[in-house]
Amino acid sequence: MLYKIYETQRALMEPFSDLAHSAAKVYGNPLSLFGKNPFANRISAGYDLMHRLGKDYEKPEFGLHTVEVDGVSVAIHERVEIDQPFCELRRFKRFTDDHATLIKLKNQPAVLIVAPLSGHYATLLRDTVKTMLKDHKVYITDWKNARLVPLSKGPFHLDDYVNYVQEFIRHLQGIYGNCHVMSVCQPTVPVLAAVSLMASRGELTPLSMIMMGGPIDARKSPTAVNNLAMNKSYNWFENNVIYRVPTNFAGAGRRVYPGFLQHSGFVAMNPSNHAKSHYDYFEDLIKGDDASTEAHRKFYDEYNAVLDMDADYYLDTIRVVFQEFSLVNGTWDVKGVNGKIERVHPEDITSTALFSIEGELDDISGAGQTEAVHDICSGVPKSQQKHLEVKGAGHYGIFAGRRWREMVYPEVKSFILSQQPALAQVPIAKTASTLVTKAFKATKTAAKKAIRQK
Repeated sequence: MLYKIYETQRALMEPFSDLAHSAAKVYGNPLSLFGKNPFANRISAGYDLMHRLGKDYEKPEFGLHTVEVDGVSVAIHERVEIDQPFCELRRFKRFTDDHATLIKLKNQPAVLIVAPLSGHYATLLRDTVKTMLKDHKVYITDWKNARLVPLSKGPFHLDDYVNYVQEFIRHLQGIYGNCHVMSVCQPTVPVLAAVSLMASRGELTPLSMIMMGGPIDARKSPTAVNNLAMNKSYNWFENNVIYRVPTNFAGAGRRVYPGFLQHSGFVAMNPSNHAKSHYDYFEDLIKGDDASTEAHRKFYDEYNAVLDMDADYYLDTIRVVFQEFSLVNGTWDVKGVNGKIERVHPEDITSTALFSIEGELDDISGAGQTEAVHDICSGVPKSQQKHLEVKGAGHYGIFAGRRWREMVYPEVKSFILSQQPALAQVPIAKTASTLVTKAFKATKTAAKKAIRQK
């Protein structure tokens, strides 16, 4: 019922939001009659703020079209490599006409970025992807809004998440021989499970895992997010935050944890900060500070765009990660795509290097929660393990913004390169060079043949 009430309210607010948007433009135009009002700027700013507070935020685009590689502008083509019912494996293919740059691109490591499925879209990692594209072949998990997935596609469990990750890793291994995996926040747990299962079966595991700000062991330094999940019973969550998707969506009837509830929880963590941010936006509109207002819009266009999560996946996460601590207790059993139940044994990982990253001021994944991965991955040699605490960084600061680009990324880049097989890099460059030489010779031969025929 709550979901229907929310959608009804949103539908009723939509025309008023559109009207406020139009009014903001009318009062903001100095050539209009209303724009000549001495209070026009304030009125326009007020309407603009009303519009943004009342509008519906759709899924943003990554919008990455070019990236600079050693001073050369490289074109980016975004495409879907694998399309699963609840997730797309998205690739950012790089193109250039510069021969030296092309050789360099072909020789760079392949990285699978596993984005969180915790309320926001994968575009929240736009800055992460953009930065990584300078030195890596980048793929990312782009999770779908569960309210748009028809019931005919079946349910989605945490086990399915683990199976998706394994499929995507194998896909990259099939193309490049092997890859690196970076998980941000929530996916640190299912990614570790996926790699553990692969190791237990004797499969090839990724060259490295970069774990960033995730609840590997949520018992350590519990935050407000952890406390809510740990202090309420499983039944409480099932009875109070799970709703069925209304009939006006493709996933009508699916049980979900609605995105608007997750968004409300995010805002409730720091209500005064958000109130101040909106007031500052109002003041910046009046002053004509275009840079500040645009920065506000970009942030909240992303922050306010939320997705629904399938109820089974959400409840599984509450139980496995925050209530039973199944990963660190060694009691987690995962059902594979073949129906076989397998126990997760992180200690079986021996050939995948491990890098954990935490923010000093992280209020979502507390201190020590991610670092705990080193204790349970006892099979990884200490020489292949690394931990970084980012001073002054909150949760988002470890994967976006100045601290990510200046403090975290150089460490990530260096760690990934240190795990790249030295011998694997030379053949790639030689192969690319050989292909170019062969193409030149073939063109030269064809030209001579054409001359002889004349």
